Amino acid sequence: METTNNTKRTVVLGASPNPERYSFMAVNRLKSKGHPVVAIGSRAADIGDTPIITTPPAVEDVDTVTLYLNPARQQQYYDYILQLKPRRIIFNPGAENTELENIARKNNIEPVNACTLVLLSTGQF
Repeated sequence: METTNNTKRTVVLGASPNPERYSFMAVNRLKSKGHPVVAIGSRAADIGDTPIITTPPAVEDVDTVTLYLNPARQQQYYDYILQLKPRRIIFNPGAENTELENIARKNNIEPVNACTLVLLSTGQF
């Protein structure tokens, strides 16, 4: 799956098949804007035609990791996130994590405290 200059391959950590969850909405909105999405969650399911996978896969050319996990649940993914070498990590409301923000900065990854859905709706994604 190639990305073009205007699409940003995005890994959604904390993806949920529950349509009322923001991670569910984010996967759908990202896809509708043409961004390739890898959805990782605690249980296998689908969000439309996007599978939620439970084992983090090797992914190349990741622009963004967007987090829908609280800081305690993020810790198990630190090494995985760093291995992806994303340009940025979006800490959605409730996912703010000073420790991971500092780790990101030390690895030349931009930490962003924002809402993915707002960024998408305002053209700032």
